[in-house]
This record gives sequence, C-alpha cells and structure tokens, in this order.
Amino acid sequence: MSASASIPNAPWSYLGHDVYSVSSRPVQDLSDSQINDGPAVLLVHGFGASTDHWRYNIPVLSREFEVHAIDLLGFGRSAKPSELDYGGELWKEQVVAYVKERIRRPTVIVGNSLGGYAALAAGAALEAESAGVVLLNAAGYFSDEKLSRKPTTLNARLRQFIALGLSRDLLVKWLFYPLIQRLIFENLRRPGVIRSTLQQVYIDPTNVDDDLVESIRRPSLDPGAFQVFRKVFQARGLKGKPIDELFKDLQAPLLLLWGDRDPWLRNAKAKQDKFRSFAQQASLEFKEVLLTAGHCPHDEIPERVNEEMLSWLNGD
Repeated sequence: MSASASIPNAPWSYLGHDVYSVSSRPVQDLSDSQINDGPAVLLVHGFGASTDHWRYNIPVLSREFEVHAIDLLGFGRSAKPSELDYGGELWKEQVVAYVKERIRRPTVIVGNSLGGYAALAAGAALEAESAGVVLLNAAGYFSDEKLSRKPTTLNARLRQFIALGLSRDLLVKWLFYPLIQRLIFENLRRPGVIRSTLQQVYIDPTNVDDDLVESIRRPSLDPGAFQVFRKVFQARGLKGKPIDELFKDLQAPLLLLWGDRDPWLRNAKAKQDKFRSFAQQASLEFKEVLLTAGHCPHDEIPERVNEEMLSWLNGD
C-alpha cells in the first residue's frame, strides 16, 4: 500500500512550546457535490508514535474531509520540555486548544491507545464543538479499577519493574533509579528493538517497515526525549478522569474500533465489554467494530479502518 505525505501546518505553540501538526484537504478542483461539508477530523497518535503513524489514513480520509494530525507534546516533532507534567490532562488540554485555535469548527477526534484517552477526554471537554470521537484500542481506566492493579501493557510492566525495590532511600532513588531508566531507554530506542516490539504488537507485520521504525526512533534522539520517557513512566496512571466519567460528559457520537487480537491488553475482551457497558449506561450513540488486528489497527489494516471510519463519518 502506498502512502502520501500530508502538508506541515504553520507553526503553532501550546503553553509556549512548539507543536507539530499536519493537515490535508479535499482537492480544490472537485465539484461542490464531491466535497464533504461535514466536520473536520483530528488524528491523535499513541505512546511513542507521531503524525507519521497516520500515513495510510490521512490520504484516504482527506479525499472527503479536512484532516489534521498532531504530535502530542513530548512526542514526534513536537517540543519535549522537561518541566511539563505529562499525562492525560496535559494532552487533553493540548488537543482542545488545537481544535479551538486552529481548526475552529466541529471536529471528530480520532485516537489510538494513549491518544485514544486524549481524544475521548478532549471530545468530552469540547461539548458541542465535538462532532464525534473514534477510539482505536484506547488506553484508560474505569472508576472501579485500582491504578495499582497488575500491569497490562509492556510500558506498565517496565514501569513496575524499574520501581521495585528502588525507592527505599535517596541514594537508590536519585542515583541507581535514573541509571536503570537510562539503560532501558537506550535499549528501547535501538532500531532492532523497535522493530521486534512492533512485530509483536502487529498481528500481521507486513507494515512494520523501515519508515515506521525510523518514525519512532528519530524523536527519541531529540533533546529532552529521555526526560519525557522518565516522567511518563514515573507517572501513576493518565492523571485524568476515568473512562466511565468521560462517557457521561460526552455529548457526541462514539465509534469503538478494536484490534481484537491486541497483545498489549490482558483480558482484551473484558476491556471491550467494559467500554461497551459504560457507553450503554451513559446512553451514548455508539457503534463498535471488531477487527482482526493488534494494538494499532489503523496502520496494520488501514483499508478496513478507513472503510469503517468513512462509513461512520458519512452516517452509513
């Protein structure tokens, strides 16, 4: 499958820090009847990814819709300041600000994994300015879950591993803890490790190519990347509202797309059931589609994801 590049947007900053984004629109020589006058679409990547992860989605979605993609602070080509409190609240507010300041029209927010939580939280906060939310294997927790439960993702397991027995005194906390984190960070950003991890995350590894590996490795070389890694791994949860509370606040339609063979989620079916149950309890207008894919279905099986999103966006 071929991918085409979208156009980088004019510089924009949030909290005084540069944010990278791209956009694409229907070509201008289409007739009025061929151009969709529906909402804009904003794509939000997951942990360690960037706007590049939407390489197969932007060209297709932008045939009918104005499409934007954004690099969350700390990731991709966006700034990586060490002083920020990284987590769901920061990224939610960043997405909200982007919609209000740059898109300035009702927007459907699409998010994968960690970006799914940011998309849902932003969609709930935008109220009438949210035209819908699409969640692809979204991260997050529910009110009846404890944040200290057994880790269910690679990132959570690593965070628990590096924390065990390493905070008993200041010497260990301030000397050995950062050293171990640094060693883990250096290992995780090696091209071979990135490729191996992605091949575990994608059920069909066909699209795990050099471009994808480089899109994840390149930002890890930026100044500040290690400090972002440390803060994200030391954080307890996403520092935001539980999913069920966000569902109660959401006023827009919801599309749940699941790669139902996600190897990063323990008891993936149970998690899907909870999303469905709480969406029903919140009386949301929602649709759920199960896809044969892993944690990132939008890049693993983009044709199916694009088909489902376009159908839903067009009200079919």
